Amino acid sequence: MGRGKIVIRRIDDSTSRQVTFSKRRKGLIKKAKELAILCDAEVGLIIFSNTDKLYDFASSSMKSAIERFNKTKMEQQQLFNPASEVKYWQREATALRQELHSLQENHRQLTGEQLSGLSVKELHNIESQLEMSLRGIRLKKEQILTNEIKELTRKRNVIHHENLELSRKVQMIHQENVKLHKKACAASSTGGLGLREPEDADDESHAQVRLQLSQPEQAPL
Repeated sequence: MGRGKIVIRRIDDSTSRQVTFSKRRKGLIKKAKELAILCDAEVGLIIFSNTDKLYDFASSSMKSAIERFNKTKMEQQQLFNPASEVKYWQREATALRQELHSLQENHRQLTGEQLSGLSVKELHNIESQLEMSLRGIRLKKEQILTNEIKELTRKRNVIHHENLELSRKVQMIHQENVKLHKKACAASSTGGLGLREPEDADDESHAQVRLQLSQPEQAPL
């Protein structure tokens, strides 16, 4: 014989109602955990008993779940209600204007303007903020200068090695030029001795010719 259908209605007996609440609450929280794990869903569960006792469960965090719920709910309302969308953006614009005004005022105070009306504590806070900013700026500047010095040192070492290599090559070229010059001088000296004899012979032949031509002719008998 099958189990009869249970009628869903308020349990009049307080003891039975409390027992049922405890069992169903535990079962509901168990199902919520299983749903979050099995389906990778973000689940947020809030339960208040009839005695105003709170029971809750959240797969991530209750705050995150509530914020996501409110955001989604507002977006859905804006899709179906243009007037609500206009009001929403008006509130956003007002909040942004207030934030911009606050940032501008803070900027002016940091530059030393509009300091009247500030207490000693507020001025001390601004001074501390400026000192922290200057400390950060100095550290950044020192870091940049240190990096530039390292880079210049590296380039100087590279140029120094290149100069040494060029000096070595120039020295080798100079030595080769000296050797070539010596060989050229030796070859020139040898060639000069070989050519003097023909020049002397030509001079003698020319001298003989000149001598012959200079003799007077004998008169016929």
